[in-house]
Amino acid sequence: MSSPTADAVPAAPRPRTRTPIYKHLYVWVLAGIAAGILVGLLLPEVGAQMQWLATLFISLVKVVIAPVIFATVVVGIAGLGNLAKVGGLAGRTVVYFNVTTLIALALGLLTINVIAPGVGLGYDRESFDGSAADSTIESAGAAAGGGITDFLLALVPDSFASAFTDGQLLQVLLLAILVGVAITMLGERGKGITRALDSFAQVMFGVIKLVMWVAPLGAFGGIAFTIGQHGSSILGSLAGFMLTFWATCLIFIFVVLSPICRLAGFSLLKYLRYIKDELLIVLGTSSSETVLPRMMRKLEAAGTPKHVVGLTIPTGYSFNLDGTAIYMTMGAMFIAQAFGVDVPLATQIGILLFMLISSNGAAGVSGAGLVTLAASLAAFDHIIPLVGLALIVGIDRFMSEGRALTNLTGNGIGTLVIARWTGELDRDRLRAVLDDPGQVDVDQLMRAENDAAAEPGTDDDAARAVERKAAVATVGTGGGEVATGTELRERTDPGR
Repeated sequence: MSSPTADAVPAAPRPRTRTPIYKHLYVWVLAGIAAGILVGLLLPEVGAQMQWLATLFISLVKVVIAPVIFATVVVGIAGLGNLAKVGGLAGRTVVYFNVTTLIALALGLLTINVIAPGVGLGYDRESFDGSAADSTIESAGAAAGGGITDFLLALVPDSFASAFTDGQLLQVLLLAILVGVAITMLGERGKGITRALDSFAQVMFGVIKLVMWVAPLGAFGGIAFTIGQHGSSILGSLAGFMLTFWATCLIFIFVVLSPICRLAGFSLLKYLRYIKDELLIVLGTSSSETVLPRMMRKLEAAGTPKHVVGLTIPTGYSFNLDGTAIYMTMGAMFIAQAFGVDVPLATQIGILLFMLISSNGAAGVSGAGLVTLAASLAAFDHIIPLVGLALIVGIDRFMSEGRALTNLTGNGIGTLVIARWTGELDRDRLRAVLDDPGQVDVDQLMRAENDAAAEPGTDDDAARAVERKAAVATVGTGGGEVATGTELRERTDPGR
């Protein structure tokens, strides 16, 4: 029988095996972006035909986004096992997201009024050709002018399946909340359903893992199309608006979100380094949805409980689109300035509050922000000419990337902040992971989870511990390689 002292001494950690640089996804995404820039600059006609690559990649990801959100939200709610906890977590999530969205809207309004890049353009409402925005205005027609009543009615799908087939994330989220609450009320009888949905979510994550191999091609096609098709559009007066928007997004991240990160106990710069792979994918594809499953896995590996990630991240993709919020107020006021319309402060505040509602549910897909802006402007067409949307159609692609990057950054930070707010954030693990991001490998994490799930004799609590710790095997031991499912269970199951 071993002595207590001997049992307390951890085994010496093995050196962590470094993954060759050519096996890192971000390296190939960077290569795709660089190749896209070259093609767009040197062969603009060819680059303008490359959008289908980005569209293909985004479509492949979107196929599984709705099932992933449904399964993870249901499992997250059911995993709490207590409706009071569900209500507390959901309430804090909604409060935080709405506060940050309101700040983003107000910041966009302030910046566009101070810099005023549209003043002096001198367009006339009667003679202006707005045909370039016809398709966008038509797409936004169904959502325009309905107000809160139509917004609430749109939350309910025509059928359970239609929410998934139509790709309506808000409707999927509503169904997931209802199902999650219903399973919680079943008690022990609902655990089998929860495990089945968790396994289904793992299958969807596996599909995403396969699709990620296409990410470099998607990044190549997206950047080549953007530069080849719209490269000359940024020259001239509209460049001021685009640069003002990007500057405002950076101000929001480094002036608004950075102090929030400090209050939550972590560094913004280290967090951005941790999610650099996902930021590069979003930069190339202009869609934050493409990295949703990877972000969920990374946040779990960084010490955020699975149920917090499962509820907060999917909700953020509908209710915490900070970049889209900035874009909407800035776009509306830029059009007003370009047409010489003086919008009173009270009206600007009214637009801000209206957009606080209309921005909810705007999908994190390229171009969705423009449609949402059109739907919002339709309610104020008597003040700001809706046809003026044609002014920014040409540069929307450049701004779409800024929106998606800001949305992604804000959602990840929001999840960590809410986990800290509820007292469930493993701060030691987060600190260790942010200090050494190389400890987390998403692919190895998924393999470790599959190994753990395949081994018998594991209770639910130990399994959840494995899932949270699978990517970081040696936090607090000085470093080491990613462990297998068996090794992790031995470390986390006190019964062994």
